[in-house]
Amino acid sequence: MGCLLVLLSAFAPRLVVVFAWIARPAYFDAVFDTWVFPLLGLIFLPFTTLMWLFLGAPPEEVQGFDWLWIGLAVLLDLGHYASGYAQRGTVRTGSGTGPGEPYPPTQV
Repeated sequence: MGCLLVLLSAFAPRLVVVFAWIARPAYFDAVFDTWVFPLLGLIFLPFTTLMWLFLGAPPEEVQGFDWLWIGLAVLLDLGHYASGYAQRGTVRTGSGTGPGEPYPPTQV
């Protein structure tokens, strides 16, 4: 079951955060003080929110070496946004061509 959770977390972190919120609301409330930060994290930084949820279990909280994992999750989230921004011009809708291929010539 743990391997399934890790695979699902890698491909759909938002889904795992929502499942955790529904399945264990008391644990979720113990890790986060308010509902605003998890909701914003779910929208903008899903990997960071998921990592904070895994590492911020009371009573230990996030400290020491855990900040490395939080930093890696932030970099993963920012890399996801940077990748989408870098590839914004490669998809052409409705042209029938693949990425990077020129439009077919039009005949008049």
